[in-house]
Amino acid sequence: MKITKKWVGNDVCHYPGFKCATVPDQKVTALAAADFNGYHFGGRDLQLTGFLDQLPDLSIFHANSNNFTGPVPKNITTSRVRYLFELDLSNNKYSGEFPVSVLQATNLTFLDIRFNSFSGSVPAKVFNLDLDVLFINNNKFSQQLPRNLGSTPVLYLTLANNNFRGPIPKSIGNARNLLEVLFLNNELEGCLPYEIGKLDKAVVFDVGSNKLTGPIPHSFACLKKMEILNLAVNKFYGPVPEMVCDLPRLANLSLSYNYFTQVGPECRKLIKKRILDVRMNCILDLPGQRSAADCAKFFSKKRTCPNERSLSYIPCRKGGYSSSLETSDQQSMAPAAAPITYNALKPHKLRL
Repeated sequence: MKITKKWVGNDVCHYPGFKCATVPDQKVTALAAADFNGYHFGGRDLQLTGFLDQLPDLSIFHANSNNFTGPVPKNITTSRVRYLFELDLSNNKYSGEFPVSVLQATNLTFLDIRFNSFSGSVPAKVFNLDLDVLFINNNKFSQQLPRNLGSTPVLYLTLANNNFRGPIPKSIGNARNLLEVLFLNNELEGCLPYEIGKLDKAVVFDVGSNKLTGPIPHSFACLKKMEILNLAVNKFYGPVPEMVCDLPRLANLSLSYNYFTQVGPECRKLIKKRILDVRMNCILDLPGQRSAADCAKFFSKKRTCPNERSLSYIPCRKGGYSSSLETSDQQSMAPAAAPITYNALKPHKLRL
């Protein structure tokens, strides 16, 4: 795209991709936004240093689908870019460590660095930023999820397609703003903490294709707004809780390629409606299951979760602990908007 040929004249405010506005605390017009999404800017050693850090009044910088390389400017600080609240560097050619300079942009609410080749660790401080959106999927990050993961105020959290490992921290239950969570295609291990059931606003929770194990916590009965729940391709086992199959807004429950052993009447209704997928488990009376030998081999080893009593704890119910496979309260709820975070698994720009 020969977009730069249209950058003619002295008034940058009329250049394609640029937008000017009045500075909030001054009565002057300044460059407020740069939207280079899909411009395919290229060239050897194309960097942002000397550009992004020289625009003190910039509030939005979008550069999805270009060929930017080199370091992310180190001067992305509140003093340098005091109004910056949206930063999108996704689908470029960045590599190396997480761009720690963004930690200094304290007004940032939207951070998107997906589809690059960043590696190493994500600083724990990222989860203390006052963000609404955090997309860091499709990179090469490799670490345990930070214990302070639950400190994040984000609505949309996508860590998919990296090499995150270890357990999901119990602190996730403190991230009460979460609407959509994508942890799929990592190396996560251990049992699901019951605290996930505290995410009562969540509509999407996806931990597919990891190494997670254990029963489904009964606390999932509290996820009354859940629409898409993906636990497929892990090592989960035990009966599928009826109270999970009875969640009132569930549209897609994927439990395939695990070691579940039993489904009750409510779950069987979802199978007939093609809402629930339980292929390749150990449910003897259903078709498309694992072989008896495969199941026997899996269950020949003793499998336990820490604090197993917590798996029957239901934080949203009086008394706390489940005593039966009672069904959840069927409430009438308007359908939610289509999930946003799955679009983040594609390299194109997002429309939020």
